[in-house]
Formats: sequence, structure tokens, C-alpha cells
Amino acid sequence: MSSQRTLAILKPDCVEKNLVGEAIRRIQDAGFSVRALKMVKLTKTEAEGFYAVHRGRPFFGELVEFMSSGPCVPMVLEKENAVADFRTLIGATDPAEAAPGTIRRDLAESKGRNIVHGSDSLENGRLEANYFFPEHEIVANS
Repeated sequence: MSSQRTLAILKPDCVEKNLVGEAIRRIQDAGFSVRALKMVKLTKTEAEGFYAVHRGRPFFGELVEFMSSGPCVPMVLEKENAVADFRTLIGATDPAEAAPGTIRRDLAESKGRNIVHGSDSLENGRLEANYFFPEHEIVANS
């Protein structure tokens, strides 16, 4: 199987709780290569654009407010089976339902403040990565 890319975002609660280093350590320990990384503060408009797929759902407004409430750290990750493996590593959206040892189970406090975003498909991983990083900013595997 060839390498895949996926987008991860360490959300504002991760940054606020000083857990960025711990989250990145866990991600790298799981075999992911970081291909791009930066810290940004999303405007409400940028958060709405990124989460447009959820527009009209009951949690959309709260999600946009949260994601624009402080800095976050988007990252492009690469690994064989990256999308599925990353979703396994982070655990269920609700930390109370996440498997023991997952990032959300260990570090997150609630379904709404769940530390990390992970793309749910290869196609969304590509689209989401491009939302934050032009292709020339993503470092190729050398």
C-alpha cells in the first residue's frame, strides 16, 4: 500500500491546554510523518468555510465559535493507510466513547471540545489539506 495524506487539526482546546507537543509526539510515535504544520487563528468565516459540510446541522454554530475562539494547529500527515489509522489513533468524537489509549480518550474533555480533527476520507483529506496548505508548502517524502 502506498502512503496516504490526511489532515489533522489540533483544536483551540489542545493549544489552550498546552497539549500540542504531547499530541504531536503521539502522532509521530504512531508512525505518521508531519509534511506540513503551522499555527493559525481562524476567523469565523474561515471556520465556516472549512466546516461548510456541517452547515445546517445543530452543532454548526457552536463548532464555528469554538474553532475561531483561539489558535489551532493544522498539519498534513503522511503514512500508509493514514486516514483510517489516524481516526483509530484519535478515537471516537465523544471522548467518553473513545477507546482507551486514544488521543481523545486521554486528553479531551467533551464531544464539543475534543482536542483534534481528523479527515474522514482520502478525498476530504486532500481537500482539507489544501484549505490550509498550498501544495508547494507540503514537504514531499524524500
